Amino acid sequence: MKGLGVSSQANALPSLFLLLLVLHITAYSQTTSPDAQPGPSPTPTPSLEKQFVRNILRDQVAIWTSPFHMSGGDMKLVVPIGLATAALIATDRRTANELTDNGGSQDLLRISHQVSHFGEFYSTGGIAAAFYLVGVKKHDYRARETGILGAEALIDAGIVSTVIKEVTQRPRPEVPDPNDDFFGGGVSFPSGHAITTFALATVIASEYHDHKAVQIAAYGYATAVSISRYTGRNHFLSDVLVGSALGYGIGRYVYKKHHIAESDLTNGQTKHGFMHSKWVPFASPIYSGSNHTYGLALAWGN
Repeated sequence: MKGLGVSSQANALPSLFLLLLVLHITAYSQTTSPDAQPGPSPTPTPSLEKQFVRNILRDQVAIWTSPFHMSGGDMKLVVPIGLATAALIATDRRTANELTDNGGSQDLLRISHQVSHFGEFYSTGGIAAAFYLVGVKKHDYRARETGILGAEALIDAGIVSTVIKEVTQRPRPEVPDPNDDFFGGGVSFPSGHAITTFALATVIASEYHDHKAVQIAAYGYATAVSISRYTGRNHFLSDVLVGSALGYGIGRYVYKKHHIAESDLTNGQTKHGFMHSKWVPFASPIYSGSNHTYGLALAWGN
């Protein structure tokens, strides 16, 4: 079986270097906390809805500049992930070929493709939207914030994934033994499904840190989708590992940076949710079984 050549290893080094830079967000997210509000009396906290776009822009600046804030303690997490990624990159082509050579079951392939659908945008976005709508309907602050931060993490993860894919251009496993494992015009590295599902799952698990069942379900969902991208022959193992690590880091950062404890809510907000205003719409789904149509109704109040 053809091993990874020197040329492929050399071409993988720039990608690995970029990976290590961006992976630092995983460690950076562990120590970042929301900015404290100065002064003896608290000022009104802008709603997450109003700050949504601005927060995404700030997230991107923090993500791409995080290596400049690296400390010695961060390396304890970044180095193991980097070494594991390097080891997987060196064996990716072999493990991918073995999955095919061993007569990969068509049932496994079919199931993998079905599971991977739960990592598509309409699934992850739907989950975030469901949390938000339930939060609005039930005046549940935690569910509402989960939906907002979940959507924010998904967008952040999508941007990071797209940039790295464009830089690394790694062909997918079905491309038969390309001359170079990277910079071959592909979009395999990292797994987009892994990064987005883990970003969303981490926000959900962080919000519901006091509910083990929710945490297990969230991470179990992300893990199943991520593994399905390998067993479905859509990605290499290293693609999945990197996507999962980045997704976790991004989700953790978004939560720690923008989470607002209910006890910290101030003017214009209530314990169970933001007070409705002209800036925050009431949202409710619309579905007509007879016409087979669906939509979303928005209404603003004062």
